[in-house]
Amino acid sequence: QVQLLESGGGLVQAGGTLRLSCAASGSIFTINAMGWYRQAPGKQRELVAITSGGSTNYVDSVKGRFTISRDNAKNTVYLQMNSLKPEDTAVYYCYAVLRRSFSDYTMNYWGKGTLVTVSS
Repeated sequence: QVQLLESGGGLVQAGGTLRLSCAASGSIFTINAMGWYRQAPGKQRELVAITSGGSTNYVDSVKGRFTISRDNAKNTVYLQMNSLKPEDTAVYYCYAVLRRSFSDYTMNYWGKGTLVTVSS
């Protein structure tokens, strides 16, 4: 069984900062990619940032403000969010693409989400 556990969400004023963390635990052989999605009320879930093989990608709306990083030894991914805006308010979901064993298929896993609220 694999679990992704997020932490670090909360309420912050516009212009503030938050750091999200997500630790993957359980039977893990290799992690191909880790990242963050978000879903605002009434909107579709969107990819915020993802890191894979040393490369990173961001949605245009967070470029220059958010930084994704990963600690491979801890199977943990972070999202440093600076200069937060009210439109960043959403539930943020951790995402991982991994294999549980050498013979296993690559599968997608999701965390339960952490709420980020940015007040104006």
